[in-house]
Amino acid sequence: MIFEDSNTLLEARGLRATVAGIEILKGIDLVVKSGEVHAIMGPNGSGKSTFAKMLAGHPAYQVTGGEVLFEGKNLLELAPEARARAGVFLGFQYPVEIPGVANSQFLRLAYNTLQSERGRDELDPLEFDDFVREKMKLLEMNPDFLDRSVNEGFSGGEKKRNEILQMALLTPKLAILDETDSGLDIDALRVVAGGVNRLSGKDNAIVLVTHYQRLLNYIEPDYVHVMEGGRLIKTGGKDLALELEARGYDWVSEEAGVAPAANGAAAAQAANATKAAKVKAARVAKGGASA
Repeated sequence: MIFEDSNTLLEARGLRATVAGIEILKGIDLVVKSGEVHAIMGPNGSGKSTFAKMLAGHPAYQVTGGEVLFEGKNLLELAPEARARAGVFLGFQYPVEIPGVANSQFLRLAYNTLQSERGRDELDPLEFDDFVREKMKLLEMNPDFLDRSVNEGFSGGEKKRNEILQMALLTPKLAILDETDSGLDIDALRVVAGGVNRLSGKDNAIVLVTHYQRLLNYIEPDYVHVMEGGRLIKTGGKDLALELEARGYDWVSEEAGVAPAANGAAAAQAANATKAAKVKAARVAKGGASA
């Protein structure tokens, strides 16, 4: 919801970024204020997920120009964990499995880390168990998931519910949800979207990355942006999403003077670059990658 007295949480100015040596973001300008819900839509390979991961500090993506301010401070100077402590949350398109780490332990550690950062008391295991079970009711989650390894053996819908459960516990100022609707059936979509809506408020903001208008039937955006070729080429309200659903993206590209052939080339480059980024990230995780 748009409030007259809202503060600017996020401001990207001319943001450019590469992955595996290929430029994906080519000058992103975006302002997000508290209380607002922004939806970023666009075809495959347009740079939507790259932008989301850049904001969270993914190491495979290199900023080559522009700046990003979070509450007036340079977000790009912060490590990923520092961004999380500052209030930036990324809900993954493909949440990872962490075998051997109980979901309850993972969630309590994340929650208590932020409590300490905010100068608040941490919760012991029994206190946290009561607390998290109440949050799970928002997402109609079975408490048995607390005893299972993080996301291991979870269905797509269960993984996405677990992501929003983290959001409910961490209460971020800025939540970036990267294709939260992908892989969800209609019932799971309704539950996940309902959880997001209940967590949205005047003091925080949400950026949704999605291909499809159906998510926006449940989470109503204040602004809809179309990304193509690494730029935001059009902005409108919810009606823009409905028009995109009916007409596709080509008319927006033509209106903005983006050639369809260039779109296809950019999509292919982005797909290849993303694969390379995943390989590099895996090597970094194993401690065997070079810069």
